[in-house]
Amino acid sequence: MAGNSYGRIFRLTTFGESHGIAVGGIIDGCPANIEIDEDFIQQKIAQRQVGAPRNDKNTIIWLSGLLNGKTTGTSLAFMIYNDDHHSKDYQQEQFILKPSHGHYVYLKKFGVFDYRGGGRASGRETIVRVIAGCIAMQYLKTFNIDIQSYTLQIGNAKIENFPHNNFTIANTNRFHCPDKMIAEQMEDILVDCRNNGDTIGCKVGCIVKNLPIGLGNPIFDKLSADLAKAIMTINAAKGFEYGIGYKFAESYGSQVNDLYNSDFSTKTNYSGGITAGISNGEILYFTCVFKPISTIMKDQESIDIYGQKATLKGKGRHDICLAPRVLPIVEAMAALCLINHLLEFNAYKQ
Repeated sequence: MAGNSYGRIFRLTTFGESHGIAVGGIIDGCPANIEIDEDFIQQKIAQRQVGAPRNDKNTIIWLSGLLNGKTTGTSLAFMIYNDDHHSKDYQQEQFILKPSHGHYVYLKKFGVFDYRGGGRASGRETIVRVIAGCIAMQYLKTFNIDIQSYTLQIGNAKIENFPHNNFTIANTNRFHCPDKMIAEQMEDILVDCRNNGDTIGCKVGCIVKNLPIGLGNPIFDKLSADLAKAIMTINAAKGFEYGIGYKFAESYGSQVNDLYNSDFSTKTNYSGGITAGISNGEILYFTCVFKPISTIMKDQESIDIYGQKATLKGKGRHDICLAPRVLPIVEAMAALCLINHLLEFNAYKQ
């Protein structure tokens, strides 16, 4: 199985399955002398854990690449034990295909599928990304680069205008939603979903401040292309937009061209901080849509791996919505993309 690594310079490889002994990662190309802020990492892990059906301890075991709390520049390896998985929940229906899940395509591609929580297709793998992303963020912070994500929509509870900078409100609710009333509506929707045994989709926004001008390269290595790929590797990601995104399709150039001020900043930022695939010095902002989680607590008509009709029973421990747990994952993938571009940029400048 290929495709377990991300990044050209700061390169993360993840390993492990949802119900295996552990998950973990190896980072090659990590700059030396990054001070590991364990409190910051645990804060992001806890944010990813909000409302989680599993209760893993999530203690990080550092295997290599650290000395006195700082990175050495050699391969940085770590792991996290899976200590709260219930594999028996999946035994009875291991041969029934889950609608809209990776079960069938994994089976066709590899000839085998780890039915215990989805194996590599499980969201459990993303804790590794969060840890690696936190290390990347700590490096980015030395350049005053700040990343923050928040929930824009769950079901029909949504914020229309983006970006929002009122993080004071956003940080007072578990959705990190900048509108208190909308956050309360989101909470009600999740309660209804839980009561009905269903799941719901969401939209997440992310802002990156203080990027230098010049990250990204023409043609195939555009920052816009690489960042979109990074975010779209997250489970259940289905749509991505920069700036005003799909609204460009209904707009005239005279309405949405970002005109310059005399200091070379722009009067507007409809493009979301990227011009011609290269960061332009304005705030970078994007949104991503995530589909409802495939596993629901309702019986679903399906087929088994032999093509016979079967009923998939709704049971086990599962999330209702990817928000707010997906927020630190979005930030992490943005950081992993940006650190690669920043390292390339700094090398080019030298």
